[in-house]
Amino acid sequence: MSISYNKLWKKLIDNDMTKTDLRLKADIGTSTLAKLGKNEQVSMDVLLRICKVLNCDISEIMEVIKESKNV
Repeated sequence: MSISYNKLWKKLIDNDMTKTDLRLKADIGTSTLAKLGKNEQVSMDVLLRICKVLNCDISEIMEVIKESKNV
């Protein structure tokens, strides 16, 4: 299974925010923002801070993608 933060990037566009705006308001580091950009795992604390800034639920910024098994 993998993680996708595509919903987060769409939400930023809807809220007319840049990634830098989000980084500053949620108090996250540049390396954490880079991890989000690469769909890598970040701490729950970071995700909750992002949700607080965007006033949303965690399901509105990320999703778990089940990888298909080719049998």
